Amino acid sequence: MRTLWAVCFAGLVTAPVGAAAHPHVFIDASIEVIFDGQGRAEAVRIGWTYDSLFSMTYVAEQGLDPDFDGVLTPEEEAALAGFDMEWHAEFAGDTYALLGDMPLELSRPVESTAAYLDGSLVSTHLRRLSEPVELGAGELVVQVYDPSFFTSYLIAGTPVLTGRAGCRVQVYEPDRAAADARLEAALAELAGSADAETEFPAIGAAYAEEARISCAP
Repeated sequence: MRTLWAVCFAGLVTAPVGAAAHPHVFIDASIEVIFDGQGRAEAVRIGWTYDSLFSMTYVAEQGLDPDFDGVLTPEEEAALAGFDMEWHAEFAGDTYALLGDMPLELSRPVESTAAYLDGSLVSTHLRRLSEPVELGAGELVVQVYDPSFFTSYLIAGTPVLTGRAGCRVQVYEPDRAAADARLEAALAELAGSADAETEFPAIGAAYAEEARISCAP
């Protein structure tokens, strides 16, 4: 996925820093928090809906939908399976879970799905917490962001809570003006660099959206 976009935007590497502005891919993310029979959070299901430009480029590069009708055959759907699930070992999946301020370990993705709907690639995957967690005094926080800011994530709709009543969820947006100021300052340090694209600052966390889930004791 990222390799494809690296090729598409290869011309930006030698462009002025301002022209190499990120992000290049835009994703609407959905979040479902799943609770076990004891009311503990045990897994997070993540959905990604890719922007139409990325989707059309990827589909064309893979030779899918050659008649451009926006509908894949069963064989093409099968070829699409797992298209964004081949993660490098160090890739965190652009999803982060915390209990309060304490980071929680998430499994590799399982139960993945993929489809091409209304001109957009749509995928889902499940990530289990290493251990189920009680939500009493602390909040479960689920963040979506790409540290490199190559991809921009927005939480679409209200996250779903499955398997437990008496909980509430709120979505928080970042201070975008403050994030933009940090980005501009970081880019200024790269001014004139021939490797502005490959050296792009790890600013993505400043743009992170997050869902905060709390449950009544």
